Amino acid sequence: MNIIDMHCDTISAIRHIRKSASCTLRINSLQIDLEKMKQGGYLLQNFALFVNLSEEENPMEAALSMVDLYYEELEKNQDMIRPVFSYEDIIRNQADGVMSALLTLEEGEICKGSLENLRNFYRLGARMMTLTWNYENQLGFPNHFPKRSDYTEDFKPRFAEAYPIFGKPNQKGLKEKGLEFLTEMEKLGMIIDVSHLSDGGFYDVYEHTSRPFVASHSNARSLCGNCRNLTDDMIRKMGERGCVIGLNYFGNFLSFHPEGHDSKSTMKDIARHARYIADIGGISCLGLGSDYDGFSGDIELSDCSMLPLLEQEFKKQNFSSSDIDKILYQNVLNLYRDIL
Repeated sequence: MNIIDMHCDTISAIRHIRKSASCTLRINSLQIDLEKMKQGGYLLQNFALFVNLSEEENPMEAALSMVDLYYEELEKNQDMIRPVFSYEDIIRNQADGVMSALLTLEEGEICKGSLENLRNFYRLGARMMTLTWNYENQLGFPNHFPKRSDYTEDFKPRFAEAYPIFGKPNQKGLKEKGLEFLTEMEKLGMIIDVSHLSDGGFYDVYEHTSRPFVASHSNARSLCGNCRNLTDDMIRKMGERGCVIGLNYFGNFLSFHPEGHDSKSTMKDIARHARYIADIGGISCLGLGSDYDGFSGDIELSDCSMLPLLEQEFKKQNFSSSDIDKILYQNVLNLYRDIL
């Protein structure tokens, strides 16, 4: 069994814990650590550098501190996992019997609107970036606007209101700087990630790029009306382009709780979204994007060691063995082969 997961927030979670206690990547109480990954049959984990603009005065400085943490932990655990920068590195690690780690960025403001900074993060090993998180930045807009008034060009992302994930999607597209980033990311071979991005931003990515991109941790909006999820048209277009959608395990992206509480995350619901997305975009557009260590709540797959149970659930839902392999790792691996 091989697993490739396109998104987790484990590095930022470790950084947060280390403000008051010790925490390592090898063994911890989080949803992902190396020992659990080994039990779960992992081939590769994308480790996102997640920066919350409402908590960090200097997003680039915060991201760089996480880069240091990431490589520090990988250096200490070379017997289990090694960083990758290309498809060939993944295959080499697999042959050597060790897991792979791919560095990604979650929040375009990490680059402070600078293509130089984008290129430097690429030089540091980042191979994928979500253009926005939950706040407007210099590149574009998220789904959906915060409760505070609509932002303008002098956006001020520091606020305390809850972020409304169920609501009218944001139709605003990418800013001029965001379009510049698309061109540079395709030139570099850095994968564009549209999870969190506004609906208008999604279509700008689709229309202004030629290569496959990803939604690293998003589900189907028709099954769960969370504006972070993808519409049928988006899924169809991604399937036609050869893009990959990472199934998100967070309950609020899987089902809607009528009383407004967090929904339970079940394997059956993950498989339900997988079937729906495959029927619209084709089986080749499906992957995994757990969002582990980026959410809490009631979840059947409580940590990454339990991924063999998801494989069993897919079998129960009549996915073929070849289709299950495509979802668990092959589709993402093929995309990495073509872009990295």
